[in-house]
Amino acid sequence: MAVFSVLVTVLVAAGPAVPALARPAPPVPAPVAAASVVAAPDAVASGNTAAGPARRGAVAVTAPEAYLVDLTTGTVEYAKRETRRVPVASLTKVMTAYVVRRSASLSDVVTVTKEDVRHAADGGATHAGLRAGERLTVRDLLYALMLPSGADAANALARRYGPGVKGFVAKMNRAARALGMRDTRYTNADGLPKPGGDRSTAEDQVRLARAALSDPVITVVAGTPRHAVPKTGAHRAHVWRNTNRLLPDEAQGLKTGYTRPAGYCLMFASVRAGHTLAGVVLGDRTDAARYRSARRLLDGAAVSGV
Repeated sequence: MAVFSVLVTVLVAAGPAVPALARPAPPVPAPVAAASVVAAPDAVASGNTAAGPARRGAVAVTAPEAYLVDLTTGTVEYAKRETRRVPVASLTKVMTAYVVRRSASLSDVVTVTKEDVRHAADGGATHAGLRAGERLTVRDLLYALMLPSGADAANALARRYGPGVKGFVAKMNRAARALGMRDTRYTNADGLPKPGGDRSTAEDQVRLARAALSDPVITVVAGTPRHAVPKTGAHRAHVWRNTNRLLPDEAQGLKTGYTRPAGYCLMFASVRAGHTLAGVVLGDRTDAARYRSARRLLDGAAVSGV
């Protein structure tokens, strides 16, 4: 996690400043040589990377769609049906976090409504256990969004910063176009299935991963295994645990996702031999299979020379 934090700092050095988390600050490691990391994300965003023939299909991955990019060099390490448009379930929440970071201050306070709680319950979605009337900071709601994958937190944030969910989804689609995600369309802030719902590609989702990694707040939140919020006069005590089983030793984020139409999805990032790798697997058959696919992709990249 320490090496990864420095790489992220280098990635955003030339970009706009974003406020850091108030707690907890990651440890500061020894400097690493990462000059090539700066240019690589632009290559991913503009679609200028290239996958060599040996990379495709060289690893046994059960996910129908998969994509892995070495952000340090801009090399596509693996590609499998990477341009096929499919639902991506709760990977959608990474874009929600990305848009919130550009619309809100971490210290803003958002009041949870009955609508937010009902939205998660009616959709049978994962939730953060929020209750109507609770007042939480944007900072804490980002943890509620990313760790337990709370659809209640997603609705609260979208409703506040659209303003209104419809307005927020429009912001998500504008952000996707700005990031070069040409084959992505969002219809909600949480990835819950609906007729004519969200569609994206493994390639576009790696573009989103690259953008998320450029934000140190999202990076720290997504890489946190557990986050506790003490009880105050504004809200109950909450303890949220990350659903990503690759944390903290095998990866530093970013997000899990599952719905019946989307299958088991995973967006992940890891540092191997000083190289930052970002990957996505979509539509895997089981929870265990998506992690197996991700591990094989990361191990295959390491074997291939990363």
